[in-house]
Amino acid sequence: MQKAIIKQLYLLKWLGYEYMNPITKPTQRPSLPDDLEALRKIVSECHLCDLAKTRKNVVFGEGNPNARVMFIGEGPGATEDETGRPFVGRAGQLLTKMIENVLEIPRSEVYIANIVKCRPPGNRVPTPEEAQTCIPYLFKQIQIVDPKILVALGATSYRWLTGDNTPISKIRGEMVKFEDRILIPTFHPSYLLRNPSKKKEVYHDLLKIKELL
Repeated sequence: MQKAIIKQLYLLKWLGYEYMNPITKPTQRPSLPDDLEALRKIVSECHLCDLAKTRKNVVFGEGNPNARVMFIGEGPGATEDETGRPFVGRAGQLLTKMIENVLEIPRSEVYIANIVKCRPPGNRVPTPEEAQTCIPYLFKQIQIVDPKILVALGATSYRWLTGDNTPISKIRGEMVKFEDRILIPTFHPSYLLRNPSKKKEVYHDLLKIKELL
């Protein structure tokens, strides 16, 4: 409980609050900036969870700031941690091929981000505390970019975006309402590297996305 309070105080400090009377409730909730570069600066200085202790680079996200489709993964891997860019390792190379060969648009025309902005050690799944701490940044990115379609890459991404624990194997390819957008879950590219036979299913998922663009 005390750790959570300290994190909230750090966040309030970064957002410009200097002092809060402990007796008086704040008149407004702290908000993140409505600008990607301003948000990037805040995220680059974030130390609200333990992933900040082991990261080499914050992986904020990249792509068209007005993209119609946004791909959301789980978290950065080793190559992403080295470069500060999302999906640039083997899984990222496969994702790029999926975007350019099936959707037939350049990778630069989509936006790519993750549930957490820092690499979990050993590429493990982010803990609930890590995901809960970081996901407000992602939700703000979604709000700013304002894509028509969200693509949840893998079970972790889908679960943290929706709160739904349905297995990705059962929900993939379905069109899920996400506020005023469409969310389509599919397998993560790293899963496809381990299970090449599943590429056909993702191909069909991407065809659905292509029809919506």
